[in-house]
Amino acid sequence: MRAFFEGIENLFVNGLFAPFDILREMENWWTSNTVNWLFVIAGVIAMFYWLAKLRLFEQRGEEDHSITAHSYL
Repeated sequence: MRAFFEGIENLFVNGLFAPFDILREMENWWTSNTVNWLFVIAGVIAMFYWLAKLRLFEQRGEEDHSITAHSYL
């Protein structure tokens, strides 16, 4: 059973996370943080999409503003 978990460790440490070691050792800060910037950009796009959908529901009058709209209130 120990060999199984050591195999999983080897897969992640030496295989799947190897590109992050290369990014970490780069000299340029902007290049080494490209993955972070991609996540930030994807998050901003998702936020604007969500806000556009909220505005659409508000304009159609489908938004429930009553005090009992949510069970936890």
